[in-house]
Amino acid sequence: MERQKLLIIAGVVVIVVIAILAFGLKRNGGPRLQSVTLEFWSVYEDEKVFKELIEDYRGSNRHVTIKFEKKPFDNYEEDLLNALAAGKGPDIFSIHHAWLPKHKDKISPMPETEWFMSLEEFSNTFIDVVYSDFVAKEEKEEEKTRIGREEEEEEEEIYAVPLYVDTLALYYNKDMFNSAGIPSPPTNWEELLDDVYTLTEKDKWGNIQKSGIAMGTAENINRSTDILSLLMLQSGAKMTNEEHSRATFNQTVRLGEERFSPGKEALRFYTDFSNPTKNIYCWNRQRPYSIDAFYEGKVAMFINYSHSIETIISKSPYLNFAIAPVPQIKDSELDINYANYWGLTVSKNSENSNEAWKFILYLAQKENVKKYLENTKRPTARRDLIEWQKEDPELGVFANQVLSAKSWYQADNSAIEKIFADMVESIVLEKTSLDRALNEAADKVTILMKK
Repeated sequence: MERQKLLIIAGVVVIVVIAILAFGLKRNGGPRLQSVTLEFWSVYEDEKVFKELIEDYRGSNRHVTIKFEKKPFDNYEEDLLNALAAGKGPDIFSIHHAWLPKHKDKISPMPETEWFMSLEEFSNTFIDVVYSDFVAKEEKEEEKTRIGREEEEEEEEIYAVPLYVDTLALYYNKDMFNSAGIPSPPTNWEELLDDVYTLTEKDKWGNIQKSGIAMGTAENINRSTDILSLLMLQSGAKMTNEEHSRATFNQTVRLGEERFSPGKEALRFYTDFSNPTKNIYCWNRQRPYSIDAFYEGKVAMFINYSHSIETIISKSPYLNFAIAPVPQIKDSELDINYANYWGLTVSKNSENSNEAWKFILYLAQKENVKKYLENTKRPTARRDLIEWQKEDPELGVFANQVLSAKSWYQADNSAIEKIFADMVESIVLEKTSLDRALNEAADKVTILMKK
């Protein structure tokens, strides 16, 4: 009897404990999750851009605390690398679209489980350039038991997720166009050459008073090397070989019966605007910085990204300007635009990489991206928001261009930017020939790729 009583009492105790636990789970909405703190570094966005999104996320993820910190761009990469090298740094951080080749080893790629985004879903959600920039192959060694040796097998993984993608577009001064009798902006480079010749004003000594466009040099033109890359890609240059082991933008291609160098012709086209012997000469190293020249009314056109809109309006609120698609090669079957953007990724040092990726994917959801884009005034990276943004009076041009946006593999984008700038300046200062400048630049880029 005593044993039976003890069993009954034990059974009652178990039932009571289960009931208490069940009540606690119901009251708290589920089992108590371990508290997680995610450190989030961003470059250009202020905390207010993400504040509402972070609060909404924590509403259903009370165990997650997100510490946001905006970092100045000038020292961002150096500070990030120093922190990661010390085994610290953020869980989530901003990464430039050209950084993956040099920083892939510092990233924990998105987990390959049903709770995250598959490669197919990633491809269907974002525009093509995002896949080429942020999806990469991870080399893994698998033992081939049948032949008794090891071979490499490569699998693609997602390394970053963007919230926007910007592209180069043509800014033009409507008053200068109207005064010159030009009714609309150029759609191709041949039309642009005609407009530049008409719009450029010189004194009797040949000194430039007003420029048709800010092109031709490197040091006083914002994003000059991006413009040159755009011209090379539009001309048909293959910037690197398939293995990304060698620069090939200096190589020739066969065009009918003749050989043609698209990289060389792009470099010639770009630097002709600073060549005093050309009838399109409209720019030199003494001209003001390109953005300053535009809002001061000293140049009719310049090429830049959407972020210039805010700068121009703040500096010259009454300037009568508009934005048009960047010119294309005449009669080209396909448009080619040039991309520039940042994405969000997760540090390999993070002890909570799964939670970090969950938050990034939350930010990348359609409705949350809409809030982000409305706050930041940036063009979308999501395919399903392009039509929504096409009607925007300021961003519509950029939204129309994102599907045809391209970039190219850069082993070290900062070093390559300097190499391209030096290449341009060597032509402008007549230090070398087009062929030699192009070949030397290609050799230097190849060296970077072999490091």
